[in-house]
Amino acid sequence: MILLLSGTALAHKVNLFVYAEGGKIYTESYFPDGKPVEGGKVLVYDSQDQLILEGVTDKTGLFNFDIPKIDDLNIVIDATMGHKNSFKLKKGEVEAGK
Repeated sequence: MILLLSGTALAHKVNLFVYAEGGKIYTESYFPDGKPVEGGKVLVYDSQDQLILEGVTDKTGLFNFDIPKIDDLNIVIDATMGHKNSFKLKKGEVEAGK
């Protein structure tokens, strides 16, 4: 029973890597098998949990955008069918990437 549940949990995992550099924020999204998340919805929230930006990953799982504001940012990838993850980019990391 435990093995069945852990397999189900892994089936819905998606990896999200985020960094700020040169005035932009870069995201890379991929599944555990290394396949990129193509057409995944990227949502960006500020520290007040307000949606400030959204976009879609390209065929290689990448999405980037200009830094919208210097704040703690929560970046969410929704790759459909329950595949979802988030990454918190701290204000200091955003500022350093400006």
